[in-house]
Amino acid sequence: MIKNVLFENCIIELSKLPGIGRKTAERLALFIIKMKSSEVDSLVRSIKDLNEKIQYCSICGNLSENEICGICKDENRDKSVICVVEKENDVNIIEETGRYNGLYHVLHGRLSPIDSITADLLNIDKLLNRIDSSIKEIIIATNADPDGETTAIYLTKILKKFPFLTVTRIASGLPIGGFLEYADGITVLKALENRRPI
Repeated sequence: MIKNVLFENCIIELSKLPGIGRKTAERLALFIIKMKSSEVDSLVRSIKDLNEKIQYCSICGNLSENEICGICKDENRDKSVICVVEKENDVNIIEETGRYNGLYHVLHGRLSPIDSITADLLNIDKLLNRIDSSIKEIIIATNADPDGETTAIYLTKILKKFPFLTVTRIASGLPIGGFLEYADGITVLKALENRRPI
């Protein structure tokens, strides 16, 4: 069988994306072939812009087009509360509830001994550097799976050195083994509202 080199190259590149297997890559490649030239240009431009212009906020680690993200700059946010999440997408999920008005801190992962992900590979030092007497509460919103729980326990231990801090954990609403990115807004909201001291 003679393979179309251009088609195969596109499939190979698309397959490099997380969660995209060969069959899905083939479907996407076929869809791209049918797109208008202007739509392809727009897609390519948005991917290039994403790669070249998006950076991590120097304060919280969230995605930003500037050195400091819009949430950290927002004077209307409650600057006494920081919600610690695993990934950038978790910020969007919590923001969609429309009920949380504090700040965030993105760890860029979670502790995972099996995968050799240790504390020094996470954005923990910057979190500790942010904490002063103006911070009253840290909400730990890591996922409710073994690695997320391990991360929550580790953070709780190191945050105990700040006696003025209340450390809470998101609670009911997210089942054990559940992930923020798969939860609906109401579930996330209930988890935030029912957070508990740890």
